[in-house]
Order: sequence, then C-alpha cells, then structure tokens
Amino acid sequence: MNTTIYMVRHAESPHIFGEERSRGLSEEGLEAAKKVAETMKNVEVHCVASSSYARAIQTVRYLAEANNLPIIEYDELIERPIMGLNYKAPWEQLFEAIKRSFTDIDYALEGGESTRAAGQRAIPVVQKLLQDYEGKNIVIGTHGNIMTIIMNYFDKSFGFEFWNGTSKPDIYRMTFVGDRLEKIDRVWESGQDRS
Repeated sequence: MNTTIYMVRHAESPHIFGEERSRGLSEEGLEAAKKVAETMKNVEVHCVASSSYARAIQTVRYLAEANNLPIIEYDELIERPIMGLNYKAPWEQLFEAIKRSFTDIDYALEGGESTRAAGQRAIPVVQKLLQDYEGKNIVIGTHGNIMTIIMNYFDKSFGFEFWNGTSKPDIYRMTFVGDRLEKIDRVWESGQDRS
C-alpha cells in the first residue's frame, strides 16, 4: 500500500529580515499558490500539513480549501535558520554555509541550525504523518532547506545541488511503502527564481 507525500515548497515571498514567521506571499506568490491548487486538482488529498510560517500556509491554502481540509500547522516543520537574528552576512556567505551544511551536518553559522538538528525536529513529524495517513495522500507546505533535509534523510542523493535547483513554488511527490521511500518525482515547477 503506497502512501504519498507531496512536498510543496512555498511561493515567492518578499524577504523581510526578522519576520520569518509572519511574512506572507507577494501578489505573484499568491497567484502561484492558485496554480499549485490547479496542478493538484486531480489528486485526492487526505491531509494538508504545513510549516507554521505564513508563506508556507498561504501556498497550500487554496489547495486545502479545494479539498475542504484544515491545514495542520507544525512548528517542527519551519524553515531552518541559516544564521541568528543578530548575525549579518552577505548572500554569498549564506550560500556557502548552506552548501557546507549538507556535507558537515553539524555545521551552522552563529545562531543558525545545523542539518542534523533540523532533521531531528522535522523527521518525527513526517514519520507520524506516514503512520497516521498510511495508504493516503498527504500535502506538506514547506521550505527549501527543510524540504531538502527531509528528503535527504530518506535518500542521501538529495542535498545541496538538489536544493540549489528548486524553485518557488515547487512540488515533489515522495512515494512510500510503509516508511520506506520508493521514489521522488518532481510534479511541477513554476520557473521562478530559486532565491
């Protein structure tokens, strides 16, 4: 019996430093969220879960409404911070830190969260969803780094290069038999820039 998780990376969201939890989607992002729902219209969805961050919730909201389902929010699925709020770094340094974090899973910038620590909080939620919705279709509203960390837990070939090739939004289908990953397919991509 297959269980399917659709990982939906959030749509475009204006970066506002220090407002990770509350910043929502841009107008372009909201339009892309409607396209996510349209793309998934032929999938019978049984559960919609999400990071508790506004941009992830807003990306799966239209999909949840189309299926008359609530969005179950999990703080454990929020994006991993690359650095602390008191730490300032140029994008190039953050990019290199992300790259290093997928080979050195205990590495993090000051105030940031390592790959190992992020996985330890997120993976148990995914495992519980697999158990609770066995044989069904689950949608998770997510973020680029934590999505890649979750996928990497089940298949080590998903790492920095994969993350670097994702878009906002993006949809990946993870097919499981029990708690064993069978395959990952890219369902759809927006063509928007990754940053």
